[in-house]
Amino acid sequence: MKPTVPLLLFGWPLVALLFFLVMRPRRAVLATVLLAVMFLPVAGYKITGVPAYTKMTATSLAALLGVALFDTRRLLAFRPRWADFPMAIWCLCPLFSSVTNDLGIHDGFTSIFYQTFTFGVPYLLGRIYLTNLLGMYELAVAVFLGGLVYVPLCLLEIRLSPQLHTWVYGFHQHTFGQSLRGGGYRPTVFMAHGLMVGFWMSMATLAGFWLWYSGAIKSMFRISLLWFLLPLAATTLLCKSFGAIVLLVVGVGILMATKHTASRGWVVVLAAAPVLYMMLRIPGIWSGGDLTEMVARVDPARAASLQFRLENEDRLLERAQIRPVFGWGGWGRARVRDAQGRDISVTDGRWIIALGNNGFVGLLSLTGSALVGLWGLIRRFSARMWNHRYVSPSVVMCVMALLYLIDCLFNYMENPAYTLAGGGLACLTLGKVKKPVPAAAQTMDVRWLPKSS
Repeated sequence: MKPTVPLLLFGWPLVALLFFLVMRPRRAVLATVLLAVMFLPVAGYKITGVPAYTKMTATSLAALLGVALFDTRRLLAFRPRWADFPMAIWCLCPLFSSVTNDLGIHDGFTSIFYQTFTFGVPYLLGRIYLTNLLGMYELAVAVFLGGLVYVPLCLLEIRLSPQLHTWVYGFHQHTFGQSLRGGGYRPTVFMAHGLMVGFWMSMATLAGFWLWYSGAIKSMFRISLLWFLLPLAATTLLCKSFGAIVLLVVGVGILMATKHTASRGWVVVLAAAPVLYMMLRIPGIWSGGDLTEMVARVDPARAASLQFRLENEDRLLERAQIRPVFGWGGWGRARVRDAQGRDISVTDGRWIIALGNNGFVGLLSLTGSALVGLWGLIRRFSARMWNHRYVSPSVVMCVMALLYLIDCLFNYMENPAYTLAGGGLACLTLGKVKKPVPAAAQTMDVRWLPKSS
């Protein structure tokens, strides 16, 4: 491990303060969070008696510190509303999971700290700063730009193998063997896994495509956006993440279908898919065999990986149903062990981890926090308005958040960018939104929330 690890992790709050000095608060928040996800080391430090200081902790702490020092008024003006209830429950339920499993109050509050800094703080920042059309537009553009920045880094690792994290920080962040894919390499850059990079690049491509297609942004630096989008899409394919590419295709299809049929039903179906999956898998109604067979027709290797995950889900579901309300708490208690006490389970999906650790209370609150924004989008705008170039960035971020929820059925990659979007979209449910009008300045200044909030 090189000295760059503590330098970047402990120095990131200072970098965030610099962003707040030279940028408007909203852009400083986006820069602090997204650049941290993209470049901070996948590492952490455990200090006795206090929670570990990790990449996610540094990200949330740096952004929150910048807001507290440079935009105190807006932070203090925040008032929780009913749409924030699912996220609040998700952040607090680890305490009940610890207490009901006799792990103690200290363990419960430590778990609350991790849950809050991983999910609660990014959500709060989204609720504070992504409350208008311009905020959601800037987030969509930031995700697109983040993908563009990653293009040369991904291409370098595709050619030379994943080495950037080793060169800069002195160690590889994951099992190197999982970087081998299709006779070549799958990039990991500075993220936790190649799957996380693949999904990031797919969502950046989706954001760029819809910003261009809907007319929200046609060019950058007097160059057609299409010329930036094409290399981004090509690099996404070269990342060799089958699931992420499928989700990209699904996202494009949903957006196109919504535009050409003027129906919100397509996005509703997308939101229902992960809920239906969990409803069928938890009671054992559906084994997932049909899905495995369908994937096998395209890629047998991916089908084998999917079957392995489904088999582990079955074991974990049996274990989770022993403590269904608040789950087993932390310390790997939700995992399955053999007679000798050896761990024989693999936890991949965030949903099964949430169910095992925090029970149905945790799973329902986590899922609810991801879906509440869709209700606001449906409530505030007719399907015809979804294609308006001022509204379309919010729509693509909503689709992106739903695709992330689907991805979390099979993977668990912490990325606060999607939680930021969830916080901003929750404002749709709470605010009184006026329809966009031709004058851009008028539309961009309209807030989702009433002035009293």
